[in-house]
Amino acid sequence: RKQLYAKLNNFLQRRHLTCIFEIHLSLHEFKTNTYKLRRRKKVHVVCPLFCLQFDTCVVSCVPAESTLENNGKKDKLKGFNLKLKDTILFPEGGGQPDDHGTVGGVPVLRVLRQGPEAVHFISSALEEGQEVHIKLDWERRFDHMQQHSGQHLITALADTMDLRRQRSSIELDTAAVKPGEMEALEAAVNEKIRAHIPVTVNLLSIDDPAVEKVRSRGLPDDHAGPIRIIDIEGVDANMCCGTHVSNLSHLQVIKILGTEKGKKNKTNLIFIAGSRVLKYAEKSYSIEKSLTGLLKTGADEHVDAVDKLQKTVKRLQKSNLIILREMAVLIAQNFKNKADRGNFFSLHNKDGDNEFMNIIANEIGFQDIVIFLTVGEEKGAGLFLLAGPENIVTEVGPRVSELLQGKGAGKAGRYQGKANSLVKRAEAEALLKEHSCKLTAGEE
Repeated sequence: RKQLYAKLNNFLQRRHLTCIFEIHLSLHEFKTNTYKLRRRKKVHVVCPLFCLQFDTCVVSCVPAESTLENNGKKDKLKGFNLKLKDTILFPEGGGQPDDHGTVGGVPVLRVLRQGPEAVHFISSALEEGQEVHIKLDWERRFDHMQQHSGQHLITALADTMDLRRQRSSIELDTAAVKPGEMEALEAAVNEKIRAHIPVTVNLLSIDDPAVEKVRSRGLPDDHAGPIRIIDIEGVDANMCCGTHVSNLSHLQVIKILGTEKGKKNKTNLIFIAGSRVLKYAEKSYSIEKSLTGLLKTGADEHVDAVDKLQKTVKRLQKSNLIILREMAVLIAQNFKNKADRGNFFSLHNKDGDNEFMNIIANEIGFQDIVIFLTVGEEKGAGLFLLAGPENIVTEVGPRVSELLQGKGAGKAGRYQGKANSLVKRAEAEALLKEHSCKLTAGEE
């Protein structure tokens, strides 16, 4: 089969086809494509790509829990740990995320490595010995392949450009990058992509002398089996367990976005590869178009326009703060000047802040008056302050905080905090009025 595909590749190359096929062993899915030759003849080719589907059987399936990240939050889910006789889903490791897909129609939420075995976390159970069909989420896999192979290529060339890369996470062993170095590195990696350089996998025994010649961060303690080497022909050989493209041309393009300050005088290089570049460009254009509509300026003037807006907002905020402080003093004085002011004062202000509430409380004084102040959206989140005789505040403060679904603390006749919901503000006010009446009657 190798000889057949070698002849086919040579035949197609001589006719200047833009896509050349690579051979992959143990493949279980084939795709058919039609390509046009320079003479406008058509060649119908059955082209082996990557293994996207696979049939296997269940070895074990036991109840388990796993922590999954969802929109930046980590949630614990109950499910099942599934082990299969064989799998095409890559387990998380070496800095590369795991594959997703389905097994027997059941979504695979996570894949982890336990020694030489892959453990698939699924939401519903499968029977031991059951024959199952695996489907790989190819879009996710190929994205990871592009980023991972791109990282190998960048780190290899960064070494040759004397950027002294220390770790394969593209942390550069330098405190700063010289002008033009990132542009030169980006040009070099994209030149390798255009050169259509093969990426191959070599398996070596652990005692093979060739192992010492490849880049490596060392083997995990539970490693078993041969050593896997990813070889970018003439560029880099690196010990790696991850998934990779079979030719640098599959990366399409690499864009180095910039650098950030790392730890201990290191520099982190930020890049995207392949489909992410296209998505990034699409998103950037969409944002640019929206900003043009909002700012009423061309793209080249967006930064200046936003800078002017920010300065204007800061001036307005400063003016607003001065007005709020003056208003807080006037509100307190107006209450104090009332002949029938009573011993309870309540106020809600949408635009106020902690300082606004504290000015009012301090101006009125709360030795013999119960003060209840809130700021924020009337039915949403906000801040609250309760002030008054210490025994009343100590007793009622936690109950007010509970009604407002918030958290608070206090001392010396003052209790304040954050309210997650002001919907029950009226109930809290009624509770405080009741206690202020007791204060009037001399029951406290």
